[in-house]
Amino acid sequence: MKALLFGAVLGILLLWPTALSLTADLARQPTVITFALGVLARPAITRRIGRWTA
Repeated sequence: MKALLFGAVLGILLLWPTALSLTADLARQPTVITFALGVLARPAITRRIGRWTA
């Protein structure tokens, strides 16, 4: 268990700079931000519209 936890922490520490730079590059593109917000908001919008039509 300790070895698995150590491996996970080590993997996160090694991948963290890459993930940050990738996130920063994607965040500069408005279409990517809009798409991500739409994907996150879709369940709430679907529930709200479903209540209007029910």
